[in-house]
Amino acid sequence: MIDRAVRRRRRALFLFFFLNGIALSSWVTRTPDIRDHLGLSTGQMGLVLFGLSVGSMAGILCSGRFVSRFGTRPVTALATLLVIAGVAVVGVGSALTSAPLVAAGLCVFGTGIGSGEVAINVDGADVERITGTTVLPTLHGCFSLGTVVGGLAGMAATAVAWPAHWHLATVAAVATAIFMYAIGAVPAGIGIRTAPPASDAAQPARPRVWTDRRLLLIGAIVLAMALAEGAANDWLPLLMVDGHGLDAAAGSLVYVGFAAAMTLGRFSGTFFLSRYSRATVVRASAVSGAVGLFLVISSDNAVVAAAAVLFWGLGASLGFPVALSAAGDSGPDETARVSLVATIGYVAFLVGPPALGFLGDHYGLRPAMVVVLAFVSMAVLIAPAVGRRTRDSVPVRA
Repeated sequence: MIDRAVRRRRRALFLFFFLNGIALSSWVTRTPDIRDHLGLSTGQMGLVLFGLSVGSMAGILCSGRFVSRFGTRPVTALATLLVIAGVAVVGVGSALTSAPLVAAGLCVFGTGIGSGEVAINVDGADVERITGTTVLPTLHGCFSLGTVVGGLAGMAATAVAWPAHWHLATVAAVATAIFMYAIGAVPAGIGIRTAPPASDAAQPARPRVWTDRRLLLIGAIVLAMALAEGAANDWLPLLMVDGHGLDAAAGSLVYVGFAAAMTLGRFSGTFFLSRYSRATVVRASAVSGAVGLFLVISSDNAVVAAAAVLFWGLGASLGFPVALSAAGDSGPDETARVSLVATIGYVAFLVGPPALGFLGDHYGLRPAMVVVLAFVSMAVLIAPAVGRRTRDSVPVRA
């Protein structure tokens, strides 16, 4: 039986990911409008998006260390406040037609997203142990649900030509309300290393973590699937506008379809993980993502490409959370392992936007996505690294 405090804690974690999803999709759905308002080329937009990547990487690199020292609650609180502040600054930058200010806001926003990643996932993994149930796919499903809600709102705002800065200011206000409601349910002390080493024989496992071959393969899967998800979050509306001739509102609608497919995949993850091995689920996800990407790249029919985005979204949905869960129970020092794998994954967010923007400037966004397709295809081959059934590694409790 799960007690009331644990249920409230789990609900709070779901809300934090939901908040991040709303914030991210609100930005993504307005990228065509903001790009045109700022007068930027595809390559220049890639440099603006690089602010998001730098912030994300800075946050993820610091998060594991801060969680080990202070616990998940203060890190989650600070991360969420940075997300809210970042959204507000992006809105101000858009209002002032300042690309550097938008990039700075994205950097703050990315720092919040990245620093919260390890903290919330470590807390979620702890809830998995307490309840004996699979939580992380549903946790990430709430992020995707947030992207659907935020994407629908962004599409509506785009359709009625509501200024992006007022839209983002509203999102910041809603996110603040969610934060104030949820933060009290996160307990203190989770993730702190309570037994620092007293001798060389008791050194922490972090150096050994970097030499764990299986963990590095799990990290490669996270890299591939994070690139698949991140490429859509960064470029999908612009890909459909510039590569398939849709208008901005239709491009936003396609992104909402991607987010909805991600949500469906993540909320159904527990069902599939209870019946099939992690490796089977990750391999099937990667195949679906590869098929979707191939059709988006190769088809000249906008309807076919838009439908293929659903396969892309389903494919990208489970790789990241399942691999993080596998990393957490792959050995001792869960925080270090989750932090390492998440850091590897965030390399995709650091390198992806400017690289795809550069390629898009020279060859077009559709050909640029071949890079993403290659990485997702690699994940099909190394899927066995995530291990066997989730239920074999999570203790079952009454």
